[in-house]
Amino acid sequence: MQRGRRNFWARVPLPHFRIRGRNFRLAFRPAVLHGDSMSSVPRKLSWLLAVFLCAPIAVAGPGGGEWRAALERIMGPFPGPDRRSDLRVKIEESVNCPGYVRQRLTYESDPGAAVPAFLLLPNAALTNHSRSFPAVLALHQTHPEGRRVVVGLGRSPDDEYGVELAQRGYVVLAPPYPHLADYAPDLSRFVSGTMKAIWDNSRGLDLLASLPCVATNRGFGAIGHSLGGHNSLFTAAFDARLAVVATSCGFDSFQDYYDGKDEVWQPERGWCQTRYMPRLAAYRGRLGELPFDFPQVLAAIAPRPVFVNAPVGDSNFRWRSVDRVVAAARDLAQTAGIKAAITVEHPECPHRFPPEQREQAYRLFDSVLRPDR
Repeated sequence: MQRGRRNFWARVPLPHFRIRGRNFRLAFRPAVLHGDSMSSVPRKLSWLLAVFLCAPIAVAGPGGGEWRAALERIMGPFPGPDRRSDLRVKIEESVNCPGYVRQRLTYESDPGAAVPAFLLLPNAALTNHSRSFPAVLALHQTHPEGRRVVVGLGRSPDDEYGVELAQRGYVVLAPPYPHLADYAPDLSRFVSGTMKAIWDNSRGLDLLASLPCVATNRGFGAIGHSLGGHNSLFTAAFDARLAVVATSCGFDSFQDYYDGKDEVWQPERGWCQTRYMPRLAAYRGRLGELPFDFPQVLAAIAPRPVFVNAPVGDSNFRWRSVDRVVAAARDLAQTAGIKAAITVEHPECPHRFPPEQREQAYRLFDSVLRPDR
């Protein structure tokens, strides 16, 4: 899978954008293509035009640019297409598992910045070359094993949605989160660890899009629990290729987080840690002045469907606050002329992603990413 720079533009997915809730892909379609070197020309031109003409509407429709700008005030800027250098994918290990193959690999989100990840390939994707398969990002929670938990290597069954989706016929990429487990990347090019994670995930979508077995025509999905839950939402707010999101125990309002107590809004506490968004510490004692909260995040994703698992017994992110956030997001989206397609479930359990709610998330993915199944 290691490939040279000569073919890079031929492999980069054509840029997407949205206007009034409709998907668009900027592209040129020449009548004849003469190999990779020629086919890369229209793709490169497409990206250049996207940068200069379409950047303000790269994420959701009306209001999306404003909401995204509010997120960037805290997270820092989302890198532009000029940062999408060669992925330099290296497969380090392949293991046969029940119904799929698990590959341990690295890819470069920036030159020299290797991201360790797991790629799960359904057996059918390796043997049936006449069809393509939907693909998702499986993002992990805060756990000592990091990305390993979602691929069955962390002895945490409720976190093994990567395995379950692979066995369901999805190609799954499980990247790490910065400064958790064994992944400690240089953050000097980023204002926040949150934006570094978003960029790593977005480059992970580039990797998925480059695989011959992956279907890209309906977009991709993202699923995560806890940290992985809000990581999925943040990534979808900046990358419109994510067509559907499932978030479990991933958020409540910043103002409700641990009742808004000042001590959790100090540097290197809670949301203010370097690996999250250190700029938030400046708003301690004045959370009402924050540039954004989760209603803006969810509204920026609309009208793409979002499944929310918010257990009644979650002591980290409060379910009543989740309901208020979702109601506010729907109002924001409606004001912008779009519909927020958000489904919320409140199981009677603590901070976990139960099998019943995982199955609901998978059915939503099926309806969006492979409706003809």
